[in-house]
Amino acid sequence: MPATSKHVYGRYTREAIGLLGQMVALGRRKKKMTAASLAERVGISRGTLVRLEKGDPKVEIGVFFEAAAIVGVPLFESDLRGLQQHSERTADRLAVLPKYVRDRDVEVDDDF
Repeated sequence: MPATSKHVYGRYTREAIGLLGQMVALGRRKKKMTAASLAERVGISRGTLVRLEKGDPKVEIGVFFEAAAIVGVPLFESDLRGLQQHSERTADRLAVLPKYVRDRDVEVDDDF
C-alpha cells in the first residue's frame, strides 16, 4: 500500500491564504468582474476560482498571484520595476550567504 501524506498547514498559513483569497474576491467585486470572467482571464475553471477565493491551500501559488495581479491586489511592490529591484536586492543578499546549511552536531536540550 503506497504511503500517503496529508500536509497539515499551520494556523498562520491557513489564515494568510484565506486572507489572500478574500482580497482577490474583494478586488474582483470592486472591479465589477464576474467569477467566470476572472477565471477565464487567469486561465482556470470557475470552480478553481471559487476554491481560491475561499482560501484553499491546494490552489497553486501562481494562480493566486495571477488572480491578485489582475484584480489589483498588491503583494510585494506596486509596480514591476519595484518588484525587480526587490528581487535583485534579495539575490545579492543570497549571493553572500553560504550555499548550503549543515545540521549542527550539537544536540539541543529542549527538555523544559
